[in-house]
Amino acid sequence: MTDALRPEALPTPRIADESIQLVDARNRPCGSASRVQMRRFRFWHRATYIVVRNARGEICVQRRTLTKEVFPGGLDLAAGGVVGAGEAVHVAARRELAEELGIHGVPLRHVREFVHAEGGHHIFGSLFLVDHDGPLTLQAEEVADAFWLPPAEALALEAVTPDTRQAVEALLEAGALEPAP
Repeated sequence: MTDALRPEALPTPRIADESIQLVDARNRPCGSASRVQMRRFRFWHRATYIVVRNARGEICVQRRTLTKEVFPGGLDLAAGGVVGAGEAVHVAARRELAEELGIHGVPLRHVREFVHAEGGHHIFGSLFLVDHDGPLTLQAEEVADAFWLPPAEALALEAVTPDTRQAVEALLEAGALEPAP
């Protein structure tokens, strides 16, 4: 692991009773629930997916910690997470990018929305792309390691989380994963 990718002890607001924005099957807000309830009852909710690309056109791949509640030890092809109750998706995307990778102040490009409904997950995903060549500061509670790969190689990896795989496939379909300008 390089110095730029060394996990740092950052505070995390993620706790079991964190209030999550719930939505109906048409993505209309319909209340909130704790993270535990949202997972247990498989409620529809919103999440952000921020694919980080460097100047070589590679994307940042994160290895999830073994303590993650969903897909422990898996590989994420995007930063991101659930949207809090009353939180706008672009605000949640900026928060997640800063928390997980320590990236601040970069322009977020909203690419598209998508639905991920498999394996008991019911997610309306908001997909963003950012260009970043600076250092990363990994959130020790969530990110065990990070490395860079071309999108095709990243998609070929075993243990990629299904929702982030779908997010990168959506970027490729939209033609948004060409090398950075």
